[in-house]
Amino acid sequence: MSDVTIRPAVLADETALADLDRRTWSPLHSVQPPPRPGDPFFSDRNRPEHLLVAEAEGRTAGYIRLVAPTPLACNAHVRQIQGLVVDDWARGRGVARALLGAACAEARRQGAVRITLRVLGHNGPARRLYESEGFAVEGVLPGEFLLEGEYVDDVFMGRAL
Repeated sequence: MSDVTIRPAVLADETALADLDRRTWSPLHSVQPPPRPGDPFFSDRNRPEHLLVAEAEGRTAGYIRLVAPTPLACNAHVRQIQGLVVDDWARGRGVARALLGAACAEARRQGAVRITLRVLGHNGPARRLYESEGFAVEGVLPGEFLLEGEYVDDVFMGRAL
């Protein structure tokens, strides 16, 4: 998709991002309960400055959340992706890849030299995408989550910037 624009999130994205989260939630990629109508998207933990938003065809196509993994100074050189969502209509069109590229660029701009993420072991499409973008498996917590009656691995991936 050549018309993808990536930009920082703003408070005015609240409704669109909350709606996107509700529509795309799945145990394939989330260990949290499904968001409910009326639940706020932004919070003290999930602030606009943590997100980059993808737009295409004049509407919100997805977002990526990029944060410091801890508040420790000795860990300030690392950024962590804690959420990547692409709307169903925009899947397979390069939106996730564009968001990943933008997140890596933003992490470098913030002074990071490394970027990490966690992905559920059963999420093959996401794992393949991350691997194609240079992320490697750095650790696995076998059976860390019980989702819909099945134990699912928590897979840690990372790469240098």
